[in-house]
Amino acid sequence: MRAYPYPRLPGVVSLRVESVELRGPDDIRQPLETNAFSTVEQVVAPGASERDDWEWLRMKVSATVPGRATAPDSPWTDLAVVVVLSEGATNTRITTALAPGAEGGRQWVGQVDLWRADHLDRATMSVHVVATVDGVVGREIAASTKDWIVDLKSEAPLRELQLGLVEVGFRKGPAWLQTLEEMPWAVDTSGDLPVVHINTDFEGVSELVGGNGTSVDNLVRDLLTAQMCTDVWTAVFHTAIGDLEIEDDGTPLFPLDWRGEVLREMLPDVLPDRPVEDALREVHRRRTGTSGWTDLQPRIHYAATRRADVPKVLGTTIRGLNSIHRGADA
Repeated sequence: MRAYPYPRLPGVVSLRVESVELRGPDDIRQPLETNAFSTVEQVVAPGASERDDWEWLRMKVSATVPGRATAPDSPWTDLAVVVVLSEGATNTRITTALAPGAEGGRQWVGQVDLWRADHLDRATMSVHVVATVDGVVGREIAASTKDWIVDLKSEAPLRELQLGLVEVGFRKGPAWLQTLEEMPWAVDTSGDLPVVHINTDFEGVSELVGGNGTSVDNLVRDLLTAQMCTDVWTAVFHTAIGDLEIEDDGTPLFPLDWRGEVLREMLPDVLPDRPVEDALREVHRRRTGTSGWTDLQPRIHYAATRRADVPKVLGTTIRGLNSIHRGADA
C-alpha cells in the first residue's frame, strides 16, 4: 500500500459515461446507441456506430465522490474533480474539470471531447480528486480505481484483456458446475466481475466459440456468442436487483460496483420513460411485492438481447445462410 504524507479522501470514487455523441463534417451530430458504450466493461467503441466520417466525439460524464470531500471540517480546500484522458501510443493527455452537480457535492458532471486525429488506438479515462492540503496546491486526494477505455478500432465495447471467460470441464469442475454438466456454459455473478464458464465437456462448444472456420461456422459462432451474452446480461441484472442496500425509509440504493452500472444501463429499457432512480424503486417494489414482477420479465429479456446485439446478429445470420443457400442452388 502506498503511503502519503498528507490526508487522503477515504471511500470509492467512480466515473460513468452517461452519453456519447459523434460529430462530423458540418458539425453533423449522431448520438451513439447504448450498445456502443458499456458501463459494465467501461468501454466506449465509436466504431459500433458504423459511421466512418466522425471527426470528434463528446462524452457526457459524471463522477461520484464520497460526501466527506466537501465536509466543512475536511483537511483540504480548493477541491476540484478532473477527468484525465490519455493515450500512450500518441502521448496525448487531456484534462477536463467537472462541475458540482446534485447530491450535496457527491456528484460532479461535465463533458469530455476526444478528437479522432489526436488518437490512434485506445485511450484511457480516469477521474481524480485534487485539493490544497497543508498549504500545498494540487495534491491528489483520491482517484478512480478502474479506467474507462475509448477504443477507436473495435466495433464492440469490450475490455478484451479482462473478459470473464473461463474454459473448464463441468464434470470434474467445482461442485456447483458438476450439477450443470449438460449445459454448454454457465454464468457466475458472485465475484468482483461476472464470469462465463465454457463447458469443455460439451463437445465442440469451445472450438466453435473460439474458432474461425467456414462461413457457416462463423455465423453459428456469432449467433451462439450473442445468446451467451444475453444470458450474461439477464443473470447480472437479476443479481444486481436482488442484492440492493435499502435506506431506512425503504429507498433502494444503486450499488457502487458493476451491479450499479448494470442497473443504470438496463433500467431505461426495462422501464422506459422513467428516471433511473424511479425505475429502480419500481423494479424493487415489484420484485419484493406481490405482483408485477412477472410482467417485467419480457422487458428484462428485451434489455438483455438489445445489449447482446441479438437482432443485428440474427439478421446477419439469416442473410448469410440465405446467401449460402443461393450459392449452393446455383
